[in-house]
Amino acid sequence: MDLTTALLRTEAAEGAPALLLRPWDRGDAPRLARAHRDPALRRWATAPVHDEASATRWIQVQRDGWDSGDRYAFAVVEPAPAEAELVGHVALKRTADGAEVGYWTAAHARGRAVAPRALRALTEWAFASFGLSRLDLLHQTDNTASCRVAQKAGYALCGLLPAAPPDFPLPGHLHTRVHTGA
Repeated sequence: MDLTTALLRTEAAEGAPALLLRPWDRGDAPRLARAHRDPALRRWATAPVHDEASATRWIQVQRDGWDSGDRYAFAVVEPAPAEAELVGHVALKRTADGAEVGYWTAAHARGRAVAPRALRALTEWAFASFGLSRLDLLHQTDNTASCRVAQKAGYALCGLLPAAPPDFPLPGHLHTRVHTGA
């Protein structure tokens, strides 16, 4: 899939501007490194981003995923007249069983429905682009914010997953969204 044509948009929400979802660019590294200074983001995200150099490496992995067709990661930005502000991330990961989605929201953008709006846009794009019949979303049971995002984006809670230490020391939730064809 061509990185230059993969642009997704959301509508504005009450008190929040529209969002643009675009493939990550090397120029995003400073903003990505700043976003990962947030302790809450570091608690849930598995990305090894600690500084601008590691952010650059992480972005290259995301771009390589587009090339291989196994991961489609989008920077979520609020377009502005001068420079777009990074507010989050969403990704579609192809798996042996289908596909999973993931996301995070930058600390300064929380409370503006960034994650559910971006996740809905990614979900519709994934169903339309790849002919998938379902998408899965996984998170630890103690990540209540992620559970709310899943529900707001139409992902039903379908089951409890066992803990998988060391990466996932607690049980998890499995949410699924089934493509209805509508």
